[in-house]
Amino acid sequence: MEKLTILWTTDNKDTLFNMLSMYAVNSVKNHWWDNVNVIIWGASAKLAGNDTQVQTEVMQMIANGVTVEACKACSDNLGVSEKLAQLGVKVRYMGEPLTDYLKSGDKILTI
Repeated sequence: MEKLTILWTTDNKDTLFNMLSMYAVNSVKNHWWDNVNVIIWGASAKLAGNDTQVQTEVMQMIANGVTVEACKACSDNLGVSEKLAQLGVKVRYMGEPLTDYLKSGDKILTI
């Protein structure tokens, strides 16, 4: 099974709309990858937790079959864990899962 994980760390909205979300959703729709996973980490957690336009985009990614996770430590620090969970994001501590993804040979795209 070919899995892509996109590690989203930027708070740049243009990057979300014109690259990350577009590629993630099209990857699922066009079967470029068997599984597409986005990890919200760092500055992206604040953006996703506070911007309604970004929240809508995150929910649309999920509705289109993209798995979305968030680093609980980051989102707790930024006060957005509950909001991200309400969007359907799986909020959890991500250090160990990311390490597992890297060690398993999954493809990781960092943005």
